[in-house]
Amino acid sequence: MIEARYHDSVNVLQDLSLQDGAVATPSPFDRAEWYALLADAGLTPLIAIASDNESTAALALTEENGRIKPLRNWYSFTWRQLAPEGEAGDRLLLEIARQLKSRGHRVTMEPVPTEDGSADRLSRAFKAAGWRVETTPCDLNHILNVNGRSFAEYWASRPGPLRTTLKRKGKKVDVAIHTEFDEVAWSHYERVYAESWKPAEDHPHMLRAFARAEGAAGRLRLGLAFYDGEAVAAQFWTVENKTAFIHKLAHLESYKQLSAGTTLSAALFEHVIDRDHVDLVDFGTGDQRYKADWMEDTRLRYRIDCIDPGSPKGWIDLARRWVSRIRRTASSKLAQGRAAG
Repeated sequence: MIEARYHDSVNVLQDLSLQDGAVATPSPFDRAEWYALLADAGLTPLIAIASDNESTAALALTEENGRIKPLRNWYSFTWRQLAPEGEAGDRLLLEIARQLKSRGHRVTMEPVPTEDGSADRLSRAFKAAGWRVETTPCDLNHILNVNGRSFAEYWASRPGPLRTTLKRKGKKVDVAIHTEFDEVAWSHYERVYAESWKPAEDHPHMLRAFARAEGAAGRLRLGLAFYDGEAVAAQFWTVENKTAFIHKLAHLESYKQLSAGTTLSAALFEHVIDRDHVDLVDFGTGDQRYKADWMEDTRLRYRIDCIDPGSPKGWIDLARRWVSRIRRTASSKLAQGRAAG
């Protein structure tokens, strides 16, 4: 017997994490504490849960303008199901997918990873529950598989111009890496970010709270580069489960000639490879060109768009999806024709 229910508080996820056989949390974005930060930042949770006598699964969602979406913001690298592996978890996900039809006609989940099977599991569950499912790539994740190398071995394989830049300018700035939260250091980070080319932070208080918690847990790696006592570059990393996550980085354009960002990145890569002994470095989402200088592989992130064909509102969205697909096909054929010509 499977019981399905909804909660408007993320506290239930904390309760689930304390149960025997709790669901694994491979990244910061799967933990109950992360969802609590999102709720504190103003998102309204819709936690869909299914459980039987042995296991529990959940999807951390929110409702926005009549649409059901993941409980996430742009700080989140990924979003995935919180479910046990194997058939038991799949049965619970299927029940959640069935029950969600009573809450809305459309569920869109992104950015879902594929390397751990999440995209396939969610697609199968919603298809089996009768949703019309479209799974498409929505973003790119740059990663570095360390493969047991030392930093020196990794660095020897970097592009020549990058290695030359560090050799010429590496001593022009002083670098500090904080593994515990420090108010002064974080203030340096916030100032550099605010004065950089990056867009303003949506929820700076959330990020500060996250950094504070990561520092208390020993997972924080906050890097700062100084020139004449002034912070000119800053990077916010965390480390857990043998993975280093690069969350934020910025530098002052007025000191661009120092290449402080390159020096700081190299110092942080050395720290996580030689001291933390990570297996993977995760550069988040986005296909910015500079990431390829540091990383060696990419992984796709997927959007899983599910529409209920039994809902009148679903009929409208399915028609729009069909028209969009026809237009994409026509545009692709036109581009191929031009290229052939």
